[in-house]
Amino acid sequence: MPSRGTHEGLDHVEAPPPGHGAAGAAGGFAPRRTLPFLVEVRRQLTRRRTQLTLGFLVLLPFLLVAAFKAGDPEPGRGAPGLVDVATAGAGNFTLFTLFVATGFLLVVVFALFAGDTVASEASWSSLRYLLASPVPRAHLLTRKLLVALAYSFFALVLLPAVAYLAGGLFFGWGPVTTPLGTSLPTSEALPRLLLIVGYLAVTLVFVSALGFVIGVWTDAPLGAVGGAVLLVIVSNILDAVTALGRWREVLPTHYSYAWTDALGPTVAWEAMARGAMWSLAYSTVLLAAAWWHFLRKDVVS
Repeated sequence: MPSRGTHEGLDHVEAPPPGHGAAGAAGGFAPRRTLPFLVEVRRQLTRRRTQLTLGFLVLLPFLLVAAFKAGDPEPGRGAPGLVDVATAGAGNFTLFTLFVATGFLLVVVFALFAGDTVASEASWSSLRYLLASPVPRAHLLTRKLLVALAYSFFALVLLPAVAYLAGGLFFGWGPVTTPLGTSLPTSEALPRLLLIVGYLAVTLVFVSALGFVIGVWTDAPLGAVGGAVLLVIVSNILDAVTALGRWREVLPTHYSYAWTDALGPTVAWEAMARGAMWSLAYSTVLLAAAWWHFLRKDVVS
């Protein structure tokens, strides 16, 4: 009979040569170098939703210009608003464009870029292949979130930039006239506009975090984007219920229009500081929930 084999155990197994990972990774493999930032930027730029969204933001100011040019201005009733001074110059037109876009359009933009980024990979069944490349899960989430925020912030800057250009071409480059009747020269109005855009960027991070966490929990991009927008609408509805009293101050959308405090003779910081604080607090909790779930999620799509 043939002799029985002998087992020598693991003591005689040679250690892997230097340069190979502990888990058998090939030499030179660095998890941080997977899914480069610029590669993900180009991937998202080639998507139709990115192109259409940015294209619409460029077109919107010219649609508003056409509406003002074609319409017949009516005398204002009661206290003047931003719409009453929208055609006073480039700065006023930009403020009006931001005012009409804050409540819904910018919410949709931020929810779209953040809520769709992970959920779309799952819906295409490409998420598991990215993780098998291998791209570490935490690294993948970081890249996806950073690119989503980059496109969201770019869209937020693109809209007022085009609005300022369109307003200057059609309504002139005069100083900003506020609804309070004060006038801000261009040298003072431009820093105020930058402050407003910066405040909107901070407060809308909450929308990105909300869309991102829903996108991590679901494989339906439309559900992630729509869910985030729906929850923001619910928050706005609750904020309109005066019976809630001071409880409305903890709603993430309560300070959405606090940037109008920057239009006075001096900037009132209190409401904007609270709005930024609540947005960052909610965003931290939501993003932590996204990381906690995705690192434990059984990715099958």
